Amino acid sequence: MTDSPTADVPRGAPDSEAERPTLKTIAADTGFAVATVSRALKDAPDIGEDTKKRVREAAARLGYRPNRAGVRLRTGKTNVIALVLSTEADVMNHTSRLIYSIANALRGTAYHLIVTPFFPDQDPMDPIRYIVDTESADAVILNQTRPDDPRIRYMAERRFPFATHGRTEMGIDHPFFDFDNEAFGRIAVQALARRGKKRLLLLPPPREHSYARHMTTGFADAAGEVGASFEVMKVVTSDSGAMAIEAAVLERLGQANPPDGFVAGSTTAAMAIINAAEHKGLHLGTQVDVVVKEAIRFMRRFRREVLVVHEDVGHAGEFLAHAAVAAIERRTTGERQYLDAPVRVEQAEDDLGGSL
Repeated sequence: MTDSPTADVPRGAPDSEAERPTLKTIAADTGFAVATVSRALKDAPDIGEDTKKRVREAAARLGYRPNRAGVRLRTGKTNVIALVLSTEADVMNHTSRLIYSIANALRGTAYHLIVTPFFPDQDPMDPIRYIVDTESADAVILNQTRPDDPRIRYMAERRFPFATHGRTEMGIDHPFFDFDNEAFGRIAVQALARRGKKRLLLLPPPREHSYARHMTTGFADAAGEVGASFEVMKVVTSDSGAMAIEAAVLERLGQANPPDGFVAGSTTAAMAIINAAEHKGLHLGTQVDVVVKEAIRFMRRFRREVLVVHEDVGHAGEFLAHAAVAAIERRTTGERQYLDAPVRVEQAEDDLGGSL
């Protein structure tokens, strides 16, 4: 057996470092230059998709895995992107879909995803400082942004690559993908008004988050335009536990001028609202209506009458993955920011050809 890295190698995972496939192995197998193979595996924009596909298939077949220790010594990079998430995220929200879509978008590239949690009693800055100071990742993706977010300021000042699921009001130009929650609040109110609802209640996300402000603005502005009375729930948020939300809604429904139309910032909140209304003997779809946004189509299976706005978190994850890689590679081409504006509320009548 020759010592050359282009020698034949077993078709599968190598049994020793001597047999470990390299970029030269893939180059010999595909006929491409080593530089082309390297750039294809990094998803470089100047490499054609057919070439990338051939290189990735060869790499998978040959059992190629980059030597990460060697890569870091040679380039100073880890080929890791860290997704920083709060453990308060509810199982019914878009977290799982976001993780899947980012990881899927990174398949076949030089990068892989790690999820870094932080806990309710922890300073949200802790995981960011650790990643930046130890250089344990090449970029960070984070969500639940705040209008003035110290995590973003910290990374921007240190020129550390990052992308965010959500916007800020800091005057810092950075990559982001955001769902237009202001538009969601607006079209939710308009849908409720068309169904004759006059007393509206919003159960928003935690108020410190940017998207809570956006949602509340759209909700309040639209309610004023349609002439409906409106209120914003203050004792709980859409991230509160289902039991706490249900108790708060039950209490409000027992008071004077109870709401007949609800806008919910999460599927957990919507389910709790519906349970509370039904406990009071109210019929969903006639006496009371609920509008909710969701990433995974579920709510219409729970109650067919619920009004739904779909949030494409798959698109968000794909965009953020590419934006993070572009930030790492200091590329300025392509879209860096995207605002996904919903335009339609789905209802039970859609099954029969109707729409809102």
